Amino acid sequence: MTATSVAVWGRAEQQDFRSRVRGTLLGVAVGDALGGPADALALDEIRSVYGGEGLLDLAFGHGRRGTVTHHTQLTLFTVDGLIRAQVRRDTGAWHPPTDVHRAYLRWAATQRDWGPDERRKDDGWLAREEWLYARRDPTRALLVGLGDETMGTLETPKNPGELGPEAVARSAPFGLLVGWEPQLVIQLAVECAAQTHGHPIAYLSAGAYAVIVHALARGESLDGAVQRALALLAARPGHQPVSDALQHALGAVRQGLPGPSRVEELAGDGTADGLLAAAVYCALVGEDVRHGLCLAINQGGPSAAAGALTGGLLGALHGETALPPAWLAELEGRPTILELADDFAMEMTQGPALHGPAGSSPGWLARYPRA
Repeated sequence: MTATSVAVWGRAEQQDFRSRVRGTLLGVAVGDALGGPADALALDEIRSVYGGEGLLDLAFGHGRRGTVTHHTQLTLFTVDGLIRAQVRRDTGAWHPPTDVHRAYLRWAATQRDWGPDERRKDDGWLAREEWLYARRDPTRALLVGLGDETMGTLETPKNPGELGPEAVARSAPFGLLVGWEPQLVIQLAVECAAQTHGHPIAYLSAGAYAVIVHALARGESLDGAVQRALALLAARPGHQPVSDALQHALGAVRQGLPGPSRVEELAGDGTADGLLAAAVYCALVGEDVRHGLCLAINQGGPSAAAGALTGGLLGALHGETALPPAWLAELEGRPTILELADDFAMEMTQGPALHGPAGSSPGWLARYPRA
């Protein structure tokens, strides 16, 4: 797999890109935090707990308002893996799925260990963030898929029967590789999804989501981004359920006022393709970010994943300033998310100034070791 050459970045382009990176990562996290408390509840239970209109604000989960789940944790480690892949290119090694897998193993350690292990010098800074050492309802597929050192591949995927949305919900960062061609973005997202979710519906949904985010981060409309994803999916075996779900989402936009029943119909039984369709629909019909996110989470399926997916789309589309400030103010881990987003944007736009054959910033290599 090779990366394409990156265009020369002007200041305005860099600032727009950074805003979309921040928007995407914060959007995933705030949608995840919003939906988390409703995750195991049916719609009537959500309404009985939070009032007749459902859950419309951050609620208590894991001891406070604004806490995130494993979806956000894994999204951050995806970003970490992608930066590390860029840094490791200087050594002549270039296999991003391996670097992302190593990042996912660092996440798996946070689910086992009490806190950061200072002896692991190659962990980099993200794995030393103590707030990430919290178990936030990770699914069995994630723990089994990353339970040993063996990396799942498309030829020998982990959990080949797994249809859940967890791999999709961590895949927004692949779409932020705006200097890459879309077919490489979808390939990388698919390969990394197969590390825990080996069913074609799950890993092709992850690829489709990544390539939609990619088009949005490049400034395209959401409708155009979905069309691009459909075109790329068509060449892949087993794509039909995912393509059908996206077509269903586009068709639902024209079918009357949006509401929970429409979202539940699209989400189906909570599989990856259904959650992808529901998120696309909510992002398309939402009057603003707040409305789109509330629409996504007020349904009986996996609300945290629906919120994370919808938030990633809306953040990539509109940038960070469109996100509800009051929710960001209470969001768990916001300083870490912003720091990582800015590092990613800096690596992608100014990487050669940070590391390369001519010399490297010691501070950068301490944050993102080449090992």
